[in-house]
Amino acid sequence: MNIRCSILIAVFYLMVISGCSSTVVDFPLIEKRPLGKDMMTFSTAGDNGEPGAVGREFKAPEGVITLREALSSALMGNPELAAFSWEIRAAEARALQAGLIPNPEIEIEAEEFGGIGERRNFKGAAGTLVLSQLIELGSKGSKRRRVASLESGLAGWDYEAKRLEVVSETTKTFIEVIAAQDLVTLKEELLRLAEEVLTTVSERVKAGKVSPIEETRAKISVSTSRIGVVQAKRDLKIARKKLAAAWGGKTALFEQARGDLDTINPVPPVGNLWSLLLQNPDIARWELEIKQRKAALDLEKANRIPDLTLNAGMQRFNETHDGSFLFGVSIPIPLFDRNQGGIREALHSLSKANEERRATEVQIHAALTEAYQTLACAHSEAKTLKDDVLPSAEQVFKDIKEGYRLGKFGYLEVLEAQQTLFEVKEQYIESLATYHSSVADVEHLIARGLESLTETPKNETKGNDNDK
Repeated sequence: MNIRCSILIAVFYLMVISGCSSTVVDFPLIEKRPLGKDMMTFSTAGDNGEPGAVGREFKAPEGVITLREALSSALMGNPELAAFSWEIRAAEARALQAGLIPNPEIEIEAEEFGGIGERRNFKGAAGTLVLSQLIELGSKGSKRRRVASLESGLAGWDYEAKRLEVVSETTKTFIEVIAAQDLVTLKEELLRLAEEVLTTVSERVKAGKVSPIEETRAKISVSTSRIGVVQAKRDLKIARKKLAAAWGGKTALFEQARGDLDTINPVPPVGNLWSLLLQNPDIARWELEIKQRKAALDLEKANRIPDLTLNAGMQRFNETHDGSFLFGVSIPIPLFDRNQGGIREALHSLSKANEERRATEVQIHAALTEAYQTLACAHSEAKTLKDDVLPSAEQVFKDIKEGYRLGKFGYLEVLEAQQTLFEVKEQYIESLATYHSSVADVEHLIARGLESLTETPKNETKGNDNDK
């Protein structure tokens, strides 16, 4: 009888398993956007596809670094990006779990024993062995796997959106460091000029050509310039630490960032950018999001179909040494619960997704409009300052400084010209930083570099492609 029981259970189980679908899950492939596509990023899968942090160990940049080196370090070491990568693996694991077949259940029951009289022992006992298997109807397993696999694809889009965010934010922080370095140089130059003017004023005071009060004013200007240098170095230190945080560093090990804010490219027409918004992961992901919501609706519709449970086994009677087979089928009667709420919720979720898609498109279009206007204004301002305002301010200061030495102008004219010149230089640095940051914002929105949309004329500055 034991042999018969084993054969029965084996046949029953094979019958059930043969009617179930496989657990193989196909995961949607998310293609990298063009921006930063050629750079390595942190990965949580090895060559054999098994989980494992590949490339997690990297050396923080030292010495003089370029923008490309900063971006490479950020893509490899950014802890938030790494967390998104692990979320992809978690989503894939959930999809794998969703594709597994429900486990069978075994039940062993003994009765007619431990009583009184003839039932005091096991001689009159009856034993039952039952194997149960849940059979999901309505293709619930395949539908559940599809929902889970689409969710893993959405996790991939979230990772790609975070990758582009890391590229954009690291670029903007790198620009902050370059601008801070330039401001330190500018403040030190202002201090040097203030000290030169103080020397000139002191000589004229000694010669009795001007009042000693002018020397006091010059000393105040030198002290103020020294304070400006200290503040500029403090801002640089903050920017350097912020950049190091992009690749998970607590301190900045690099000595200097190398880049030239003075290099700008022509701004492409805004009409060339609208169609490129389709590359933005926040927009591109919605096609998959809608598919996932529809798959979830199909799953909820399938859930209204009750599942079947098969029972098979055998019963043995110790008293007569006889035995018999058991077979049973159970299925819930969908009298009250037909998953009405789940289906309605999935329908509303699908409608919500369509509205969220429209809202996202509107927001990103508005963001591109704002970023492009900032970019165009900063480009125009930087060129005007460089070509017209800055040369004029430098010439005025040079003439007034020489005229003061010859006694043609007073110290107040020198101080005013000096302040005007350095205010223009500082404004020029700020406009360049705004321009390059706006380029990063626009590139983030269209998910590609602007240099691929326009050719730089020979009489324009070359741009910093080598640093990218």
